[in-house]
Amino acid sequence: MGLFNFFRQELAIDLGTANTLIIENGEVVVNEPSIVAINRKTGETIAVGHRAMQMHEKTHENIKTIRPLKDGVIADFQAAESMIEGLIGIIGNKKRFFSHMKMVICIPSGITEVEKRAVFDSADHVDSKETYLIHEPMAAALGIGLDVEEPIGNMIIDIGGGTTEIAVIALSGIVCDQSIRIAGDELTSDITNYMKRQHNILIGERTSEQIKIHVGSALPELENPPADFAVNGRDLMTGIPKQILINYQEIAHALDKSILKIEEAVLKALETTPPELASDIYSTGLYLTGGGALLRGLDKRISQKTKLPVHIADDPLKAVVRGTSKALQNTDTYSFLIDRKSV
Repeated sequence: MGLFNFFRQELAIDLGTANTLIIENGEVVVNEPSIVAINRKTGETIAVGHRAMQMHEKTHENIKTIRPLKDGVIADFQAAESMIEGLIGIIGNKKRFFSHMKMVICIPSGITEVEKRAVFDSADHVDSKETYLIHEPMAAALGIGLDVEEPIGNMIIDIGGGTTEIAVIALSGIVCDQSIRIAGDELTSDITNYMKRQHNILIGERTSEQIKIHVGSALPELENPPADFAVNGRDLMTGIPKQILINYQEIAHALDKSILKIEEAVLKALETTPPELASDIYSTGLYLTGGGALLRGLDKRISQKTKLPVHIADDPLKAVVRGTSKALQNTDTYSFLIDRKSV
């Protein structure tokens, strides 16, 4: 039995649209962007994660960068398998040829049966012998330390790269949920379009992401406003590179419509919540997780809209993968895990 455990590899994977995180033995061993660089001529994988992201939007005709996940699900199967294999290769501490690999992978709650099979198939291609899926809101709830098996209602709002998952959880199940494809990627796109429309400057996806991180805001008035951010791009009138300064109030205006859609989804989920669970949520409040939780003022804005307290999870970016890791340690007891037999 000891020899079997030596060749056993157990991985908890948060396969995200923007970033992929992997936990092994309770430690985050991979935290990389969900992107792969491929040689167009040979089809060979050149780089994954951070190295591939450095090449993104800077490649020549022989190299292409692919983000294999769109809206939280696999859009390019071959690229997804190359990426997963490359990221697992980063761990590289065991010879997988001899090992029994077990995985728990988190998925959006609005995923279809076909999309679930695609995740299982990708896991099979990287030699996973035992694969389970867990819905993102459930993983996020476990990750922030909630007891999901208790008869107490908790609302999780997980804002990732591709989807925003809103769910009310009680008794090891999702009672009601809303899954919308408005999240980090959409906010990044809003910034790109705003810069083009308002300032006649063309910027790339990576620059938009940096703007979101440095001066992103959900409110036009903040108590501790960030400093203005210098943005480099191409002037659409002259075609010459130029630099402009952007403040957080402009970005709050640019993101307003998308955040409004997230607020509407939260209200819709609250409307469909059974009254006894709504009573619990009034006491416990709402929990924000995922990268979107870091957007300045978002917790206050949702709190103002719902008249409920909103709590941002500690290290919200890792909440889902931490919960996935807890599920990995308890695959025999957690009834909400999905295995191949239930698909």
